[in-house]
Amino acid sequence: MGMDNVILLESLEWFDESGKELLHRLPEQGSGEIKFGAQLTVRESQAAVLFYKGKACDAYGPGRHTLKTGNIPILTKILSAPWGMISPLRAEVFFVNLKVFTDLKWGTRDPVAFRDAELGLVRLRAHGVFNIRVVQPLLLINTLAGTMGRYTTEQVEDYLRQVIVSRFNDYLGEKLRSLFDLPGTFDDIAEGLQKRLAQDFSRFGLALDGLYVTSITPPAEVQQAIDDRSRMGVIKDMDNFVRMKAAMAMEKAAASGGEAGAGLGLGLGMMMPAMFANLQPNGNGGAGRTKVAEVECQECDNMIPANARFCPFCGHQQVLNQQCGNCGKNLQPNAAFCPRCGHPAEERATDIVCSQCHATNLPGAVFCNQCGEKLC
Repeated sequence: MGMDNVILLESLEWFDESGKELLHRLPEQGSGEIKFGAQLTVRESQAAVLFYKGKACDAYGPGRHTLKTGNIPILTKILSAPWGMISPLRAEVFFVNLKVFTDLKWGTRDPVAFRDAELGLVRLRAHGVFNIRVVQPLLLINTLAGTMGRYTTEQVEDYLRQVIVSRFNDYLGEKLRSLFDLPGTFDDIAEGLQKRLAQDFSRFGLALDGLYVTSITPPAEVQQAIDDRSRMGVIKDMDNFVRMKAAMAMEKAAASGGEAGAGLGLGLGMMMPAMFANLQPNGNGGAGRTKVAEVECQECDNMIPANARFCPFCGHQQVLNQQCGNCGKNLQPNAAFCPRCGHPAEERATDIVCSQCHATNLPGAVFCNQCGEKLC
């Protein structure tokens, strides 16, 4: 060892100007001849460990301390002559920063696999921040720093990030059933993950002071599936929702102007009653269907809508406005008697036979439905 590495230390103190150093060794380069009676000053946010003759011998808390080594001024120099005037009684002081180091980043460099109970195997990306602090200075020195002159959060952050991601992947697979259950669970995931990581950090004399999950991002197609599922949960009556959206789209197109818009507006006016026929409020405050009046088919006796022109069961053409067989007044469906003359409605008006083609026409017809001849 050359004379350049011989450092005689009498007053030792250290300030962390970068805010990122976990520990700092004095002297930073080589070792020192800390003399007997040297003064060591330790701040409130620090701890110090004295290594003498290669071993950790004392730990110091906040305050000013007087160090006792075998390096006595003048006498040590005389006794060190056989070693090239370099004292073999080497000593170093490690200053350890006890503050909380915040805003350290963690995240998945590559997507991690997650088996979703509803979506199957999906790949997730997750990100967050974490805070650490030193709780066992000597353990940190012996496991991570060794004989390094300085050790920063940047040197340990990448390793700790990998540990967090590994535990995160296992924890998510055990605790989360589906990504549909993910909203509102970030705090629970972070708390459980922090407890699981406590032992991993304590092996190096570190404590995980806080861990936070800022995002868990599935692929774009999975995000779309989650959004669609959420929308369906909000919209209880999808049938009426689709009807309403279709009507709004046609109304917007009709309002765009021009002949096409005018034609579409006309079509909208004809379709709107049918589209909103089923949007009447029911007893529960929702949209429900109004009951349609029914009549008995004149041919097969099945119950059919009163306004049906043909029976859906047998195809028979219905008489929508039957006539009184006595006075010819149009009667309402299911009328028992004529409101004008009181004649029983069951005695219907007779069919009209065309004098031209002899086709049978419904009562009250003005023109023949076969040849178009005006009926007498």
